[in-house]
Amino acid sequence: MLSLAFSSLWARRLTAGLTVLAIAISVVLLVGVNKVQGELKNSFSRTISGTDLIVGARSGQINLLLYSVFRIGNPTNNISWQSYQRIKQHKAVAWTIPLSLGDSHQGFRVLGTSEDYFRHYGYGQQQQLTFAHGGPFTDTFEAVIGAEVARRLGYQPGDQLIIAHGAGNTSFSLHEDLPFTLVGILEPTGTPVDKTVHVRLDGLEAIHLGWQSGRQTHTLTHEQARTRDLTPEAITAFLVGMNNPVQTFGLQRSINNYRAEPLSAILPGTALHELWSMMSMAEQAIALIALFVVVAGLLGMLTTLLAGLTARRRELAILRSLGAGPQHLFALLTLEAALLTLLGLMLGMALLYGILLVAAPALQASYGLQLQPGLPSANEWRLLGCIWLAGIITGLLPAAQAFKYSLNDGMSIKQ
Repeated sequence: MLSLAFSSLWARRLTAGLTVLAIAISVVLLVGVNKVQGELKNSFSRTISGTDLIVGARSGQINLLLYSVFRIGNPTNNISWQSYQRIKQHKAVAWTIPLSLGDSHQGFRVLGTSEDYFRHYGYGQQQQLTFAHGGPFTDTFEAVIGAEVARRLGYQPGDQLIIAHGAGNTSFSLHEDLPFTLVGILEPTGTPVDKTVHVRLDGLEAIHLGWQSGRQTHTLTHEQARTRDLTPEAITAFLVGMNNPVQTFGLQRSINNYRAEPLSAILPGTALHELWSMMSMAEQAIALIALFVVVAGLLGMLTTLLAGLTARRRELAILRSLGAGPQHLFALLTLEAALLTLLGLMLGMALLYGILLVAAPALQASYGLQLQPGLPSANEWRLLGCIWLAGIITGLLPAAQAFKYSLNDGMSIKQ
C-alpha cells in the first residue's frame, strides 16, 4: 500500500510537489514564529539574573526595566547621588551597581558605572561577565566594550575611543578633548551588554566638564579633569543585590515611599511578566495568521486531491479489478494525504533550519537573538504532530469520495 501510494504521487509529481511546497511554507511560518517568540522571551529573561531590585526615578516598571537593562528608551528623570548613597548603605543591601546613561559611541550606548558592575552583574543562569581580552577599568579615562562593539568596530585593547554627546546614532558633538583608552573586551553574552561601551562614572562626569546646554564652552586635558571634583550629581538607575532575599519586599516598599524624591523599585521578574502580558495580544495575532496559512496549505491539498479524483476514476476502477476493495481505496487516499503532509513537514523543517543558519548571524548582530538550530522543542513537536494529524483528517474527504466512486463504478466508469 505504501509503495502504491508513492507511485501514485510520483505519477502526479507536479501537483503533488506544489502541494508539498505549500504545506512546507506554512510550516516554516508557523514553527518559525513559535521559535522566534520563544527565543525572544529567553533572550529577555537571560539578560539579567541575580539582581533583586532595579531602582530608578518614579515611572512605570516596564519603562524602568527597558531603559536600565535593555538600553531601550530614556528615563523620565535621574536619581540624586545622595539618595543612591543612602539606599546603598541600607543594612539589607549587599551590593549595588550604579548606571548612568546618556551618551553614545558610533551608535552604541555608553554606560557609566563602577567596578562592581564586573563583580556582581549576572545574566543567563547566574553567569558572571568574563573578559576575552584585557580586564576591567581602573582609571578615570579607561573603557571596556562588549563583544558586538568590538566585532563591529574592530577595536583592540589600547585603542582610543571618543564619546559622542547624546544618545543618537549620529552626533556632531564629540568629547574629542578627553578620549578614553580601551582596556578590556568582554566575552559574548547574547545580551545588551554586548552592544555597550562601559566607562567609569567619574570619567563620564569628566567629559561633561565645560559643557552647557549641549554645547562645549571650553576644553580640558586629562590632567586638568582629574583635579576637579568628579563626583556625579545624579545617576540614571541602579541595581540592588540583597543580603537576604526575604528582605527584598520590605526594601522595595521603603524605596517606593521614599520621601526625599520620587523613586521606583521593581522586581525584574515581575516587570518581565508584565511585559509578556502586554505582548500577548500581538503574539496571539501573529500565531493566528500563521495558523491560517497552515489551514490554507491543507485546503490546497484537499482541493488538489478532490480535483484529481475525477481523472483517477479509471485508475480506481483498475485497482478494483485487481482485487482492491473499497476499504483499500479509502486507505490509499488517506495514506496519500498523510504522505503529502509528512513530506511538507520534512521540507518545511529543512527550509526553516536553512533559513536559521543563514539568518542567525544577522539576528544576533542586530537584535541579540541567538537562534540555535538544535532539535525541535517539545512544543514544536506538538505543532508538527497537530499539522500531520490535520493533514490526515483532511485526506478523509477525498478518501470517502473514492470509496463512493469504487462502489458506484464497479468495473466500468459511467459516462
